[in-house]
Amino acid sequence: MKFKEAVTYDDMLLVPQYSDITSRSEVDISSPLSVTKTLQLPIMASPMDTVSEVDMAVAMAKAGGLAVIHRYNSIPEQGHLVSLAATAISEFSDTLQIAAAIGVTGDYLERATTMVALGANVLCVDVAHGHHIMMKKALQELRKAFGDDIYIIAGNVCTLEGINDVADWGANAVRCNIGGGSICSTRLVSGHGLPGLQTIFDCARTDRDVKIIADGGIKTSGDIVKALAAGADFVMCGSLLAGTTESPGQIITLPDNSRAKEYRGMASKDAQLDWRNKSSTPEGVASYIPYKGSVKDILADLEGGIKSGFSYTGARNLAELQHKVEWARQTSAGSFESSTHILNTDNARRK
Repeated sequence: MKFKEAVTYDDMLLVPQYSDITSRSEVDISSPLSVTKTLQLPIMASPMDTVSEVDMAVAMAKAGGLAVIHRYNSIPEQGHLVSLAATAISEFSDTLQIAAAIGVTGDYLERATTMVALGANVLCVDVAHGHHIMMKKALQELRKAFGDDIYIIAGNVCTLEGINDVADWGANAVRCNIGGGSICSTRLVSGHGLPGLQTIFDCARTDRDVKIIADGGIKTSGDIVKALAAGADFVMCGSLLAGTTESPGQIITLPDNSRAKEYRGMASKDAQLDWRNKSSTPEGVASYIPYKGSVKDILADLEGGIKSGFSYTGARNLAELQHKVEWARQTSAGSFESSTHILNTDNARRK
């Protein structure tokens, strides 16, 4: 039996190319959602209840990205968040982009209709396993209800067949990766999934007119550059944006006097009990993440890192990055060397 070899972000490096870029200001990292919609920052905030509500949606819009307002509440509660976000963003943006998550069962069509009526023009069909008959039925119903007036993100999938089918069913963009999130345990519980970067390599072979969103396993701006170079149009982040002032939840003080905020997977036991009053087998965990301050500063650092990554390849835009890229597989020793490894030695001192 032959086994598929699969790599993830820490396994691979981009090989520097000749560059005539003298300033990061020469680099354009924007990525089009569609003919009429473009994100100046190719980052989306994940539809999790410890990541994306009104404050995150506003901050992401100001930075040129997009936050998907989560669905883990009642229709009126989510509708209120969407309405507040739409009002706030309309005060500084002429190209209003409001995204709201929905599911594939129960009241999903009523939820979608309400969100659209209150200002959402992007719907994210949010399930763990998107290559599924329930996703097919939901996308077909959504297209019947809204036609092409609404932009639809769907997922998650991790195979070429998955992205092709979900695109054929009606999605404009597909979230690619299963089980790669920092607080997701799907691969441990179910034994299924595929490493994040390999997922993008595979899904990027699609011949469908569909956008690819690398979702899960992204820890650094370097990982974002790798995902984009591998064929993604955007990345979706949870842990990178959680723990900020704009993420939902209170700042708490832990026993060691450090400050933190809650961060949890939406299939964790705690999350399931909160939003549906029952729990099936958890496929995620709940934890705390260090408080990071304003997401504006996080996004500025990520933007700078992405532009730096483009410049190392001599790429002024995403198309050039994907055309010029050269990959190298690194060993575990190489991966260690790639880190700030002085911090892993006995002689290291933190400033």
